[in-house]
Amino acid sequence: MGLGKYMARELIREIGKKSREFFEFVMPPVDIVEDGNELVVRADMPGFEKGDINLRISDNVLTISASRESVEHAGVSYWEQRPLKIEKKIQLPTKIKEGEEAVGKATYKQGVLEIRIPITGAGVITIV
Repeated sequence: MGLGKYMARELIREIGKKSREFFEFVMPPVDIVEDGNELVVRADMPGFEKGDINLRISDNVLTISASRESVEHAGVSYWEQRPLKIEKKIQLPTKIKEGEEAVGKATYKQGVLEIRIPITGAGVITIV
């Protein structure tokens, strides 16, 4: 292989690595809406398994974190953008009182995480 082709392939590989880092920083896209007495948070998280996702609410900040293993390829990898880890902190429009636990239910279907948090109450968030 010539030097030019080698340099081009290495440049593309390096851009791919930086691209993945960018997507890990901005992912996942999130929508927050109020639906009656619930706050609904939806996050697109394709490629992750339900067991890889962790949720935590502290004060008025929802933390969504997830990680997955990289897929090994037998051939040359030219572009890899899909994030391997996510750590997203989302400021909620409501605040959990000190000593109170966040209530909620989360579902994960077809790569979309939906979290429903009642505006009042006590308990924990579990993914079903």
